[in-house]
Amino acid sequence: MEKVLVSACLLGRKVRYDGHAVSVSESILDQWRAEGRVISVCPEVDAGMSIPRAPAEIFAGDGYGVWAEAAAVVEASGSDVTDYFKKGAQLALALCQKHNIRVAVLTENSPSCGSSAIYDGSFTGRKIAGAGVTAALLRDNGIEVFSQYTIESANNVLHSKNR
Repeated sequence: MEKVLVSACLLGRKVRYDGHAVSVSESILDQWRAEGRVISVCPEVDAGMSIPRAPAEIFAGDGYGVWAEAAAVVEASGSDVTDYFKKGAQLALALCQKHNIRVAVLTENSPSCGSSAIYDGSFTGRKIAGAGVTAALLRDNGIEVFSQYTIESANNVLHSKNR
């Protein structure tokens, strides 16, 4: 049975920067759990960041820019935490490779996990189109990345690959 990588905060784990989870009521997640498909990940925590931790955003680009060394992940104080985010992304990729995962559902807007939107690096709440550091690395390695808002699409892809 094919596994799915899922952001730990979407599974109710209080691992976000603010010590909270993301509330998601989704029967597909429940089904995946019951089937034993879910592999949980929190790139920041897996890389050694604390809970809670200072909010961070990608400055001057998105996750692809981070990998190209044209952008950085910074805290509001200006501290560069790019290395933590890259390490967490690499750990997430290693999980995918270990479990032959081809589908991931990650938390939208996160500097790690955002699949189509992230915060713009100004710490003003403004969002831009873009991918987080983990989402970018996973996609560059052939893994299809979805958000909590597109779980049904992820499920369709998952089941189409199992035929």
